[in-house]
Amino acid sequence: MTPDGHRRLILTRHAKSDWSDPSLPDHDRPLNGRGQRAATELGQWLVSRDYLPDQVLCSDACRTRETWAAIARSLSDAPDADLIAALYHAEAATMLQHLKGATGQTVMMIGHNPGIGEFASTLPATPPTDPDFARYPTSATLVVNFDATGWDQITPGTGATLDFFTPSERG
Repeated sequence: MTPDGHRRLILTRHAKSDWSDPSLPDHDRPLNGRGQRAATELGQWLVSRDYLPDQVLCSDACRTRETWAAIARSLSDAPDADLIAALYHAEAATMLQHLKGATGQTVMMIGHNPGIGEFASTLPATPPTDPDFARYPTSATLVVNFDATGWDQITPGTGATLDFFTPSERG
């Protein structure tokens, strides 16, 4: 539960994936070393800010599952992720549809660009001023609160931006 009783969304793009095997299908690409480090850093950042999800909606791609696994290692009580095939390269409207069915108080959604960046841009009344927000790089994470009693009441442009994260290691 958020301290003020709001619904909180933690919207995360997967960490950096490994492109070393060109024969591997996109859906099956794992994280590379930089991605593992960034996802671990993200988990530590979430804990340091007390942004702790009680539900995780995650694309079923390898890189999103591995992103969640690395984040979860930092959390003392990490929930199991709900793996959702429809979130693999989903558009913003599909993400909103799945969010509206969420049951947690603080929900983390892990997905892919360009959809997740587009979704992030529609949610807050005032977006973050960070220059990386527009491109939503790997591991980018928006934390936004909604003044709603249920996720089915969420509408674009009504969220209050709390925070925005990008990993310290870039390049």
